[in-house]
Amino acid sequence: MTGSGRVLIVDDEKIALKNLEHIMKKEGYDVAGTQSGQNALKLLEEQQFDVVLTDLKMEKVDGMQILGRCRELYPDTEVVMITGYATLESAVETMKHGAFYYIAKPFKLEEVRKVVKEAIGKVRLKMENRQLRDQVEVYQGKVKIITQNSDMQRLLDMARQIAPTDCNIIITGESGTGKELFARYIHFSSKRSESPFFAINCGAFTEELLGNEIFGHEKGAFTGAATVKKGLIEMATGGTLFLDEITEMSASMQVKLLRVIQEREVLRLGATVPINVDVRFIAATNRDMQDAMRTGLLRQDLYFRLNVVSLHIPPLSERKDDIPLLSYFFLKKYSALMQKEVTEVSQDVISLLTNYDFPGNVRELENIMERGVALCGGNTIEVSHLPEDLRELSIKTFRKKEGRIPSLEEQETAYIQWVLKEVGGNRTLAAQILGIDRVSLWRKLKKLGLEAEAKE
Repeated sequence: MTGSGRVLIVDDEKIALKNLEHIMKKEGYDVAGTQSGQNALKLLEEQQFDVVLTDLKMEKVDGMQILGRCRELYPDTEVVMITGYATLESAVETMKHGAFYYIAKPFKLEEVRKVVKEAIGKVRLKMENRQLRDQVEVYQGKVKIITQNSDMQRLLDMARQIAPTDCNIIITGESGTGKELFARYIHFSSKRSESPFFAINCGAFTEELLGNEIFGHEKGAFTGAATVKKGLIEMATGGTLFLDEITEMSASMQVKLLRVIQEREVLRLGATVPINVDVRFIAATNRDMQDAMRTGLLRQDLYFRLNVVSLHIPPLSERKDDIPLLSYFFLKKYSALMQKEVTEVSQDVISLLTNYDFPGNVRELENIMERGVALCGGNTIEVSHLPEDLRELSIKTFRKKEGRIPSLEEQETAYIQWVLKEVGGNRTLAAQILGIDRVSLWRKLKKLGLEAEAKE
């Protein structure tokens, strides 16, 4: 038994109907069958099915009418057309109106099983995406980490445990993984949540400017210092200061920061009297900390002062189960910002994104979804709305096979199989898409052993 699902079978041929009912029941599906297109419409009015298997040519109410009614009542239901009068035109027409697949009689039982299983899978994915949209609602307006990954959940548990303790923290992880977001999460989960949170990237300033930003200066401390300037450490007192890319801070600046942490006081540039401060420090870097200390980028004594607790955020490539949830989160965010009614991400897009390694991590995914919403003219982000290099991945899947790089013939075989599947095995349509004539396609099918997957 392959799994549950509700299937409606419509065929005016009694024997064909009984055969299909028998096959689907053996697969473990909840099956209803009828020889009448009119009765099928009544059944659809009364209850929802996951998949509808319907004959195309029937008296009074045909398969196209059933397909149309399904689209109106249950957009998630998938419709599979079965016909003894298969033509290229009818295949294209049914697919254009939203049919999931087109099967010509006489059909193979294994083909029907496979198609229905895939249709059920697509329906389940749609349900999961709806649940993702509902889940996204929980995060709106709150400082939360968007995740359903088990490793990230354990990381969040640790963050919640250490948040009230007031200890200093180091967060490591690749660029774009959300280190600052984690720092904010810890701050707003702590007793300091009502006090300021400030963040600064230590690699974005020269040494002089960074010192001025962090420590501040007295009036007249240098040419142009017309007024007193409080530094971020002083301004963050009672709250949290997030120091991103801490290993980019110069050695002399690290010494000054170490003194602030040890003595809990800061000395503005040009001042002689220190000011008491109460600040929690959270530092972050995309470098390996041990390597940074070995190469002199980070002082060991500062590391031990900051590294009371360390958190490592895994890259998005190691938590791909978060990609659908994050995609819908960013979809909702940018749909609202751009005032557009974009509510869906197509299954092809979700599949493509989950097979991508995301060198830019969550930040890259956010950029992709922002672009998708901007380019989308309807309510669903499609593959055509993705960057070109990502779109190419939909057909160029150069992945290792059993630990080795696949041959050109293996890649060609996989691509032809994919095209045949997309057109329901129709050779003429497949040849048009592949840009070759039917005779050339026939030769390739014979050479690659794919004749069984194609139909005249």
